[in-house]
Amino acid sequence: MGGKQDQNEAYGKPAKYDSSFRGPIKNRSCTDIICCVLFFLFILGYIAVGLVAWVYGDPQQVLYPRNSTGAYCGIGENKDKPYLLYFNIFSCVLTTNIIGITQNGPECPTPQVCVSSCPEFPWTVETAQLSQTVGQVFYAANRNFCLPGVPGDMQVLQSLRQELCPSFLLPSTPALGRCFPWSNSTVPELPGISNTSIAQGISGLLDSLNARDISVRIFEDFAQSWYWILIALGVALVLSLLFILLLRLVAGPLVFVLIIGVLGVLAYGIYHSWEEYRVLRDKGASISQLGFTTNLSAYSSVQETWLAALIVLAVLEGILLLILIFLRQRIRIAIALLEEASRAVGQMMSTMFYPLFTFVLLLVCIAYWAMTALYLATSGQPQYVFWAPNVSLSGCEKVLMNTSCNPMDQPVNSSCPGLMCVFQGYLSTGLVQRSLFNLQIYGVLGLFWTINWVLALGQCVLAGAFASFYWAFHKPRDIPTFPLSSAFIRTLRYHTGSLAFGALILTLVQIARVILEYIDHKLRGTQNPMARCIMCCFKCCLWCLEKFIKFLNRNAYIMIAVYGKNFCVSAKNAFMLLMRNIVRVVVLDKVTDLLLFFGKLLVVGGVGVLSFFFFTGRIQGLGKDIESPQLNYYWLPIMTSILGAYVIASGFFSVFGMCVDTLFLCFLEDLERNDGSVDRPYYMSKALLKILGKKNEMPPGDKRKK
Repeated sequence: MGGKQDQNEAYGKPAKYDSSFRGPIKNRSCTDIICCVLFFLFILGYIAVGLVAWVYGDPQQVLYPRNSTGAYCGIGENKDKPYLLYFNIFSCVLTTNIIGITQNGPECPTPQVCVSSCPEFPWTVETAQLSQTVGQVFYAANRNFCLPGVPGDMQVLQSLRQELCPSFLLPSTPALGRCFPWSNSTVPELPGISNTSIAQGISGLLDSLNARDISVRIFEDFAQSWYWILIALGVALVLSLLFILLLRLVAGPLVFVLIIGVLGVLAYGIYHSWEEYRVLRDKGASISQLGFTTNLSAYSSVQETWLAALIVLAVLEGILLLILIFLRQRIRIAIALLEEASRAVGQMMSTMFYPLFTFVLLLVCIAYWAMTALYLATSGQPQYVFWAPNVSLSGCEKVLMNTSCNPMDQPVNSSCPGLMCVFQGYLSTGLVQRSLFNLQIYGVLGLFWTINWVLALGQCVLAGAFASFYWAFHKPRDIPTFPLSSAFIRTLRYHTGSLAFGALILTLVQIARVILEYIDHKLRGTQNPMARCIMCCFKCCLWCLEKFIKFLNRNAYIMIAVYGKNFCVSAKNAFMLLMRNIVRVVVLDKVTDLLLFFGKLLVVGGVGVLSFFFFTGRIQGLGKDIESPQLNYYWLPIMTSILGAYVIASGFFSVFGMCVDTLFLCFLEDLERNDGSVDRPYYMSKALLKILGKKNEMPPGDKRKK
């Protein structure tokens, strides 16, 4: 007896009766003011970082390609020349990867020029044309592919030696603002370049960078099927809403069916494992014959594997049966809370659409960080240096390569063949550039902190709304008129600092996980088993810590919404309350997870199956007005519908999950505060009172005494 009392006191004393308590406290004060001020100062700094990035950044280098002089194609003086032509595109293919070309611009070892259109026909400079002028061979034939400023009276041979004009052209198509050769073009004979390498280069380019054609087809598919995708998302919305609202009627039978299904799956697993074990035992297949191997599939052919699976499944089956036998009362409580949560959502339908507001805020946070990071990454002044294709040629030894130069003053009559002033990169000597890494880290911290704060705001607001439902003695008469808006204003006015405090703790853990992932990525090439094991242990510990903090924060926000205390006190009270009822917590959590998983599976699976049969044309007899559209990629609208259905179901079920958690904490507080007497009646539903074998002494219809 004394041991049980000591154990209860170890997790705090039960909540005491308070005659003035009527649900979420209205007379409250601001909490965690220091964290609130720190959060606002951080946001001001985050805005300042965005302004600095906007002033010094130049994202046009990502959106537009640059020619050899560093000028953008498609804007400014090259407004009518949106495409970039490489004189020898295959030198790029054979020396670097295409991602590097896209990100770093014209660092390819060949001249590049902005053109109004890509070449449509193959062409090669003939021997007889070498003695002619550039104007005769290029300009007169409308081949405007030479570098700007090349005089028309220059000999073609001289222009080719100095790489001022291309020696060949291939029919090309624009992709990512650059001209890439066609896959079916006839490749001319070119000195020093084999047809095989060209064919491989063209094939590789088109496989990885035929983005324009793919984007056009994707756009066409969305244009043909967007309204059907919206219909599919509407079906997902209706299914999610109906599933939640109907839980008040089918929660008990549905949970029972799901539990029986899990038992059946485990039973079949036991049967299958026994059959496999029996067959392999009769054959004499043992692990001693196989030995140690890295081929994991080979272990399925030994009897010990199936024996271990048989034992594990049998233990799980036994544990589940024992839970059903000894914890059936708590399972009934969990089902009753699920039914009560369904009624709460039905009384406050506006809460189901609050995730839309959270989604918009998350989009703003992500978009602001992405734009800030893009502008910061493109800050700095462009730097140009001397470059030549072959520095070992006669006349190049006197030229200082990689030294600064003026791109507007190209070395036309240089003794070094092919000498050019090309764009190298961006200077990092300015104050902003020197602090670029620190600013990016600040931006990442801002991204995580703001996202976690927005999620915390949504949880606290919903908790306040659902708590007002539970603590309404006469439902729905005592429920506030606008519970969601009242909870939102109350949370934003008094508890911004508490939400920022909880979000900051979670942010620090998440950033630590990101740093560990980065270190693990860098050390992945090392074959030190001990280092990999230690890294894996650290990652596992941080993952568990993040899950625990999310769980603690979620319940702390519920206590903040109800009692209006600071984060630390609320987290402590929530944790102690849950530990005093740990068995109920585990049962409710697992039953809720099982039910919501089935709900998501039902919504997403149903929408996915319907989308598949519709967009693949397998549903016949629907009429001409609702025929499936002709698509390039039928899987595109199917995957879009499935992804959208998952997002919608997750949004709806996250509200329902928050409702269940809030009602559960209120239920536990109700059990500790009240005893069912006339002065201290229970606030829980009649179903919960019946399950617990309790009742209120107050006659039905009597008003509560104050």
